[in-house]
Order: sequence, then structure tokens, then C-alpha cells
Amino acid sequence: MSSTTPDHYATLGLDRRCTEAQIRAAYRLLAKQHHPDVNGGAPAALAQTQALNAAYEILSDPARRRAYDEELSSSIRSAAKPASGKAAVNITKEIHLDIQELLRGTTLEVRVNDPANPQGPESYELIVPPETAPGTRFRLPRTAPFERGVVLVRVKARPDFRFRARGSDLRCDLRISARRALQGGVEKVRGATGNSLRVQIPKQTARGEILRIAREGLPKPRGGRGDLLVRVLYTHDVQIRRASRR
Repeated sequence: MSSTTPDHYATLGLDRRCTEAQIRAAYRLLAKQHHPDVNGGAPAALAQTQALNAAYEILSDPARRRAYDEELSSSIRSAAKPASGKAAVNITKEIHLDIQELLRGTTLEVRVNDPANPQGPESYELIVPPETAPGTRFRLPRTAPFERGVVLVRVKARPDFRFRARGSDLRCDLRISARRALQGGVEKVRGATGNSLRVQIPKQTARGEILRIAREGLPKPRGGRGDLLVRVLYTHDVQIRRASRR
């Protein structure tokens, strides 16, 4: 990275493929955290705020962002060439986040181990903005002696006991009686944010049938949310009642 071309994406902790919504969310979160008024007027907070403002001013304007991306690509190609005895070494890191962390945002510590670093393990703070899509990549500038490189962090959804993620869609199971499946009706399931969702059960719903609830999944890379796919399973209450009568 050229000293004359700051990495605005790294300043906001974002990958170059980030959306406009992610840029806004990251800027608002970081600007609030580093504002001089909440940091006792510290010079470091002022400098970070100025860097955030500069990054947002460029990346929030589509035309200026395109021009900047061209300049950044050229700068990265130049930085890949050995110079001044310092290496531009990038490290990739994959982390799994809870569904709630992708939806609501979180801050966490990212630790990386580079055998080439004589100082041992490196630790970086990663701020994940709300509505982050699975597969999103973040760029964290590395510290000395590899300050010309970055840590490329890719986030994935961690399955839990209720949901399984596939891309931006979530899958869950709903157990209903055979009678309910035959007659149809309305059932409720818990959504990803803990909200209660109504599921319309069509008449004669087959075991294993998938019912789709639109826009109740995980965030999509280009905005919006995926769907919640509800798989219908039958309970055994009919067989249990019959057995109890014997």
C-alpha cells in the first residue's frame, strides 16, 4: 500500500465488495465509538475520527468510490513488490459467528498465528456491523513487522440447535400433528431474532414439505434478507394415544 493511498476499506474494517448499507453501518458504529467527546478529546480519537470521515466521504459516493478503487488496485499491485526490506504478507482467517451476531452486530478479538512473526501471535479487534451477510470479508491492517499486509477475515454463520444456515437462507423444523397437516391451519415458529412468526399450513401438507417465510433469514451480500425455510415434521401423538388405550 502506497503511503499516499490510505486503505479506506481497512479503516472501516470492510472488504472491497461491501455494500453501501454496510459502509453506512460500519461508519456510524465506528464514528460513535471513536468520537473525541467520548474519549476525553484524545489525539488518537481525533485522528481516527478524521480517518473515518475521509473514508466515508469517498466510499459513500459511487463515482468517487470507483475512482478510488482504481487507484487502490494500482497501489496494491505496487505494494506487492518487495521494497524497503518489508514484506506485504496477508493472512486469511475464517471465523464463525452466531446468527444473532450477524443480525445485530458484534465486536470481537481476532487472533492469528504467523510462524514468520518473531513477536508471536497477533491480536486485532474486529467490529462486525449489524446486518452482516455470511461470507462477508473484512480487512484488518497488520502491525509491525508486517504492517504492509492485512488480515483477511471471512465470517460464516454458526449453526445452532434451532437453525441451519445455507447462504442467506435459514432452515428450521416445525412438528405438527397428522390431523393439523390434513386439515391445515396456522402455526407459530420463532424467528432468527426471537420474534414470533405465523406459518400458514396448507391442507394435506406432506411430511417433509418446506414452507417458506420471506425475508426472515440472514442478511444478503447486496442488502435485504434471505428466507426462513420451515420443514414440516409429524408428531406421533396419534400413535401414542392409540397405544395408551390398550
